[in-house]
Amino acid sequence: MQSNKISIKQFFKYFKIAVSGKEQDFTTGSIRRAVFMLSIPMILEMLMESVFAIVDIFYVSQVSVNAVATIGLTESVITLVYAVAIGLSMAATAIVARRIGEKDREGASQAAVQVIFLGVLVSLIISVIGILYPKEILELMGGEADLIAEGYGYTQVLLGGNVTIMLLFLINAIFRGAGDASIAMWALVLSNGLNIILDPMFIFGFGPIPAYGVEGAAIATTIGRGTAVVFQLAVLFYGWSKIKVAFKDLVLRVAVMINLIKVSLGSIGQLLLATSSWVFLMRIMSEFGSEVLAGYTIAIRVMMFTLMPAWGMSNAAATLVGQNLGANKADRAEQSVWKTGKFSAIFMGIVSVFYLVFAPQIVSWFTPEVEVIKNGALCLRIIAAGYIFYGYGMVIINSFNGAGDTKTPTWINFICFWLFQLPFAYLMALTFNFGPIGVFLAITLAEVLITIIGIIWFKKGYWKSVKV
Repeated sequence: MQSNKISIKQFFKYFKIAVSGKEQDFTTGSIRRAVFMLSIPMILEMLMESVFAIVDIFYVSQVSVNAVATIGLTESVITLVYAVAIGLSMAATAIVARRIGEKDREGASQAAVQVIFLGVLVSLIISVIGILYPKEILELMGGEADLIAEGYGYTQVLLGGNVTIMLLFLINAIFRGAGDASIAMWALVLSNGLNIILDPMFIFGFGPIPAYGVEGAAIATTIGRGTAVVFQLAVLFYGWSKIKVAFKDLVLRVAVMINLIKVSLGSIGQLLLATSSWVFLMRIMSEFGSEVLAGYTIAIRVMMFTLMPAWGMSNAAATLVGQNLGANKADRAEQSVWKTGKFSAIFMGIVSVFYLVFAPQIVSWFTPEVEVIKNGALCLRIIAAGYIFYGYGMVIINSFNGAGDTKTPTWINFICFWLFQLPFAYLMALTFNFGPIGVFLAITLAEVLITIIGIIWFKKGYWKSVKV
């Protein structure tokens, strides 16, 4: 009994240290403790990101079915922004983690500045397209005329202000690579807190603020994320983390930028393969009407709530791989991945049982529409059936990225998404008339295949010799 008390006491002690952001060296000591200390703030960070999605869909579902479908179509397009942001962030995490492992903090700071420069440049190009062509984007995605008329403002604001998404991702990736996961977590706490407060005010109106409807969700999200970015920049410039950026660092460093682009091309490629396939899946789904689209969108938002903790653990694994390779401890890096993967799979297995049993009740929290609930619950159950594979697969794939080996996940994504998932979804859903079930099955089976291939290739160990 005494040992249980001690373990519980240690849990809360380590939890407090993890969220407080006290400086840690993750290249020595207990691997299990290192996984815990990094995973806790990263899981909380990812939970904050998924709360963002849940809050938006909760309020918007009270506006109309078209409003929910608009979010689904816009999100499928903005995943292309996420692909670039996450792709660059993977490179940032890998390079910063490697420099921290080498005890080269100046090199880590220089890499951080070049990441921010690149992110701003890319986001400006996307902003111009989003501001000028929101209606055309929704039309291209298969949106009906009444949906476009009601929802194009949401698309315009979210894509126009995508710099807040880009920088929030990138700067948090810098913090994670440095081992300052708690700062990334607090940035999203701030962002989400504002979003929760502002969402109903801008959607339904409050005092002098008019009711913007679904567009209000985009306005609230952009303000919340923008405020968090200001907080992140303050942390970087005032030196409240392992990385401190001075004004003298705000110069273009060609060698560092080229290295960043070289590493990020693979990670951007792998995310573009995944997210562009997601766009095509959404296009197939649009063939079945707004009710199916709305159910699918709600189910995906709900699943993000539990996928994000697994992403948090995979980010912890990536940081541990990068820092330990930098410290010339490849075996410790590998052990960190296997242990993190096991924890992630156990967590996801527990969640899958909950979704399989209570899917209709969960979807009904967001809408009273019978058809929307039916399709959302079906999606939730089929995709949750593969959750254990997702949990392990996320950790394995992100570990390649943490090592700077971004080419391997790119090839895996190409095979699993483009050679398998999309043809399978099209044939099953449209050619053989299985409808939305064909798309849901394609998503689950592709993720299972990714995990199997990822484990086989990880065991070969080529990632240990990658230089960044």
